[in-house]
Amino acid sequence: MEYIANEGKKVSITVNGEVYLRHAIKTHFVKSGENYIDVIRKYLSEIYREGDIVSISEKIIAICQGRIVKREDIKIGALARFLSYFACRKNRGGYGVGMPINMQYAINKAGRVRVLIGSLLGGFCKLFGVKGVFYKIVGREVAGLDGFYDGAWEEYRDIGIEIPSDPRGVCRKIREKLGMSCMIVDANDFGQVILGKSDDIEYDEETLAAMIRDNPAGQRRECTPLILIRKAK
Repeated sequence: MEYIANEGKKVSITVNGEVYLRHAIKTHFVKSGENYIDVIRKYLSEIYREGDIVSISEKIIAICQGRIVKREDIKIGALARFLSYFACRKNRGGYGVGMPINMQYAINKAGRVRVLIGSLLGGFCKLFGVKGVFYKIVGREVAGLDGFYDGAWEEYRDIGIEIPSDPRGVCRKIREKLGMSCMIVDANDFGQVILGKSDDIEYDEETLAAMIRDNPAGQRRECTPLILIRKAK
């Protein structure tokens, strides 16, 4: 099989002394309501072999699950506008609560009290170089929201994409239906989080994250949400 890497990425990576090959799989633009089992089967059934691991972007699972929030359904209040003014509009991983609509989403999900506490403590900790406190307080769902900007995809301008529901259960279903070992990841060029993995995978999350530490899927318009990982012989 010919392995393909996105621009600026490499096919091979070494983790704990072992070499792994990563194949970036270009898909169609996955839309809400599609069946993720069908999508994965379409692009992987002919090349997957036992022992491989499929790294799946959490975004396509969430989209298939209909985990979509529309801009028109979020009414931005005065508190969200006020707090977002003091937040960083854009961070290394993307757009955050510096955008009023994202701050309002945080308020809707976590509540006004937690958001206020998170904003105060987050701002205070930044003075000492400690970042990420706000998201630790308001929770993973707020931190994982994507969308509401058209920097890479115009289609995401007016929608937000929430984190997928039951990612571990999704991985278990993929293994049962397709016989593929897989993990669902929230990854960008600055960090990787393993949201779930199929039960047959013996690697720990730290090792799995290291296999994609350079974000082989990319974060622009690559349209490669599926990465086939194979241990080199």
